[in-house]
Amino acid sequence: MDVMNVLLIEDDPMVREVNRQFIERIRGFSLIGYASNGIEGIERIKQLNPDLVFMDIFMPEQDGIITLGKIREEHLPVDVIAVTAANDMPTVQRILHLGVYDYIMKPFTFERIEQTLKNYQSYKKKISGMEDLTQHDVDHLMQQRIPEQIAVPPITETIVIEELPKGFNRATLGKVLAYIQESNEAVSAEEVSTYIGTARVTARRYLDFLEKQNLLKVDIQYGSVGRPIHRYYI
Repeated sequence: MDVMNVLLIEDDPMVREVNRQFIERIRGFSLIGYASNGIEGIERIKQLNPDLVFMDIFMPEQDGIITLGKIREEHLPVDVIAVTAANDMPTVQRILHLGVYDYIMKPFTFERIEQTLKNYQSYKKKISGMEDLTQHDVDHLMQQRIPEQIAVPPITETIVIEELPKGFNRATLGKVLAYIQESNEAVSAEEVSTYIGTARVTARRYLDFLEKQNLLKVDIQYGSVGRPIHRYYI
C-alpha cells in the first residue's frame, strides 16, 4: 500500500509533538510538514499536496473553521481530520457541515488516532479506481468512515465539586481527573497538559486545585539541579 502523507496544523508545540509521535507509530503514514496557524496551513497544503490534514480548530491568525472553509472554497484535494478541544454543539456542527473525515476531541488516546487512520487507509484503498458506484458501494464507504468504538476504562467514582475558581472549566477539570484515574502512575503537569491539549501552567492550576480539594496527592521529586518536579496521583 502507498504511504499516506500527513500535514499537521496545530499551534501548540507539545500537542504537535504528541500528534507526531502517534502518527509515526502507525504503518503507512508519513508526516511531511507542520503549520502553526490556518494561513500557513493553506500555504503548506498547496506546497506539499498531502493526502490528509490533522487540524486544530482554536488557532491564532486564522482558526480551523475558516481554514476548512477556504480548503473547500478552493477545492483543494485533501481530507481533513479535526483534532480539537472544541466540544460545543454549534462548533461541532459547523465543522461537520464543512466536511471532515473525522472529528477527534482532546484529550485523545493513541488507540483513537490509530483506529481512524486505519479506517482511512481502508477507505482510500476502497475508493481507488472506483468510477460508477452503486448504493451498496456508497453505503459501504460511509460505514468505513465511522470509527469503531474505543473502550475507555470506567471512572471508579463520581466526584462533585459545587464551585470552581474563576476561569476554570468543568469539562477540562473532568478530563484532568479522568486522565489521572486512568493512569497507573503519578503524572506531572507537563504530561497532563500534553494529554488534554493545554499549556503546562493551566494544567498545573487544575492539579493544584484538585490537590487542595484532597482529591489528589502530590509527590515532590528533587533532582540535583533545577526545580523540583511535582507528580500527582490518586
